[in-house]
Amino acid sequence: MKNPHQHIHTRLGPSKIDGVGVFAIRNIKKGTDIFLDIDDEIIWISKAKVQRLRGEMRKLYEDYCVKTGDKYGAPVSFNRINVSWYLNHSSKPNAYVDQNYRVFAKRYINKGEEITLDYKTFMEVKIPTRWK
Repeated sequence: MKNPHQHIHTRLGPSKIDGVGVFAIRNIKKGTDIFLDIDDEIIWISKAKVQRLRGEMRKLYEDYCVKTGDKYGAPVSFNRINVSWYLNHSSKPNAYVDQNYRVFAKRYINKGEEITLDYKTFMEVKIPTRWK
């Protein structure tokens, strides 16, 4: 049996970028699969279906999901959302997403550093000025 802390590199914390962010709790080498044990399925929901939702339900999709084409990539249940869904945007990211939406260290990441992605490299999104 493995320990719950095995392969753990991150934790959530207050972000200077936007609300909550993901922070390294140990140094992370370039090329590391940062969320190795996460194999959650992404399901694809049509934007038209999401547009029919109101209030907080719609906001869940807009705040947390991958947006591409006419679909939102969502967790199977928002009750099962994992740490990786809290990664914030940066135009100078220290991590990247591959074609399977796995997150890897783009460079060496120091303990305490916020882990960021360039959202524009894997989804269609308008970047708010405050995030640049």
